[in-house]
Amino acid sequence: MRPLAEQTILITGATDGLGRYVAERLAAGGARVIVHGRDAGRAEKVRAAGGNVDVLLADLADLRDVDRLADAVIGRYGRLDALVNNAGVGSGPPGRQESADGYELRFAVNYLAGYRLTQRLLPLLTASAPARIVNVASAGQYPIDFADPMLERDYDGFRAYAQSKLAQIMFTIDLADALAGRDVTANALHPATFMDTTMVRAGGREPISTVEEGGAATLRLITDPALDGVTGRYYNGTTETAPDPQATDPDARARLRRLSDDLLTRALR
Repeated sequence: MRPLAEQTILITGATDGLGRYVAERLAAGGARVIVHGRDAGRAEKVRAAGGNVDVLLADLADLRDVDRLADAVIGRYGRLDALVNNAGVGSGPPGRQESADGYELRFAVNYLAGYRLTQRLLPLLTASAPARIVNVASAGQYPIDFADPMLERDYDGFRAYAQSKLAQIMFTIDLADALAGRDVTANALHPATFMDTTMVRAGGREPISTVEEGGAATLRLITDPALDGVTGRYYNGTTETAPDPQATDPDARARLRRLSDDLLTRALR
């Protein structure tokens, strides 16, 4: 991997919580950091913290906005050394919600937006190799019911969140296979349990971990030279861990790919 001061790194959901912490630490270390968020005011606070920070705004609940974000990155930057898919929606508030494209909101934002953004940015990441993709997932994982992936019949907020996070891990394993030999790695992690973030508090959970703890685990996947060439792994904090068995089922991953591509086609036609 290149020295941090030579890297350009995109972090989604970087205006609050874990994403903001990681963005500020990377900027302090000399990286050029592309901060993604929805709120211009909060994004400017991250920029004001110092370092070489650029801001790009997009609503990841709208796949056309995801494409606009990708277009902006491709058009403005000659390289991309790391992509951190961190943006997410937690398990609350209660009640099923839909994205701008009519998809279950947690699946759309937590997984499908990152799936699309990563697809669009793969040529730039590959051209910048060595490069890394880090997907911020969760220990909360629930197998996807392919007969009702949008949970129209049996909605539960935690289940929606947990299946979207498992989808991220399944995608990570597929990415690692697809990128073998191209010097671009893909790994996923559960940073820490119930960090002291807006998402956790909004879900009615009592924080039991710090953002600094989760941030350290995430930064390790982005910057640790010892992880050069390490790919297709899922970590609980800094410990490599086996995900839900559906993640290692090739047939299930193939079904998820087909579902994802179909959802993208319908939304972007």
